[in-house]
Amino acid sequence: MNYEKKGLGMAVFASHSALQLVLGGMEQGVRTALFGPEDRLELYRRFPALSCELVRYAGTETLDGLADEGFVLVPNGSVVEYVRPENLFRTKIKVFGSRALLGIEADQRRKMELLRKAGIPTPKEFSTPWLVDRPVIVKFPGARGGMDYEVTDDPQRISDLQIWALERRIVKGPSEVMIQEYLIGTTVYAHYFHSPIHNRTEITGFDIRYESDVDGLRRAPVSIAMRRSPTFTVVGNIPVFPRERLLETFLEYGERFVETVKREAGGKFAGPFCLECVVDSGLNVFAFEFSGRIVAGTNVYSVHGSPYLALYFGRPMTVGERVALELKTAAETGSLDEVLT
Repeated sequence: MNYEKKGLGMAVFASHSALQLVLGGMEQGVRTALFGPEDRLELYRRFPALSCELVRYAGTETLDGLADEGFVLVPNGSVVEYVRPENLFRTKIKVFGSRALLGIEADQRRKMELLRKAGIPTPKEFSTPWLVDRPVIVKFPGARGGMDYEVTDDPQRISDLQIWALERRIVKGPSEVMIQEYLIGTTVYAHYFHSPIHNRTEITGFDIRYESDVDGLRRAPVSIAMRRSPTFTVVGNIPVFPRERLLETFLEYGERFVETVKREAGGKFAGPFCLECVVDSGLNVFAFEFSGRIVAGTNVYSVHGSPYLALYFGRPMTVGERVALELKTAAETGSLDEVLT
């Protein structure tokens, strides 16, 4: 990898949070390259002020080529869903963050086990539909943005969803379909950044997801809403500022998570991640998923920057800029090995 000759660069899949990462790289003077199918790249050609390379993705050889040009991979949700974590072990490109954690994220069972090992409260899980005795949410593996998730308390419906997922090859077996207790509370998606350079885990912000059609049903007549089982396809994100008394809990969970990742997934971790939580009426916080990389919810402060990051750096910045800053600082101090896997 030609960091010294070419200059360090960030390679990002062309979707999800790519605009924020490119703008962050521009702010910090770090090169960026967006890669993806040709039809995905067309969007970014429409914005003349974006300073980045556009690279058609043709498999792991594309990532090898980017590595030769001095780029490191900054993973987003599309890397988990489309590039696939197993393919990252077939390429020489370095990953900002934890390569191993992306593999855990793609497996619903392993990701929940990691949260439990961190001592973070989680919802109850059911191994079979026929043990279900309360409302559950049925989930499928990968970073699918909530697509096809469904809430039900009907064991037969859950069994039908398992068969449906098998027939469409979304899963290889029924056990890959997660049957998780549906907790009543307010969803809060907590965004973090772990910095080996500063030896700390930072809060960068929070969001809630705007989902179809569960949010649309809230505006529908009750007689119609009660006949529909809501789904949870993410359409967009909305900023939320939790009560300050909850910040200590969120920070503690984030620090526990980082230490557990280091212990269970290769010893190193850097960069953004998200704990996806429910807060109940007693202000108890439960994590029902995590994302081991940048999430689209960070886009809610991509214009004016995160006010929480201002508490660390004296000025707001986006997570895209925070990524570029960490990489640039690591390169300047000879510490890239601490932030790359």
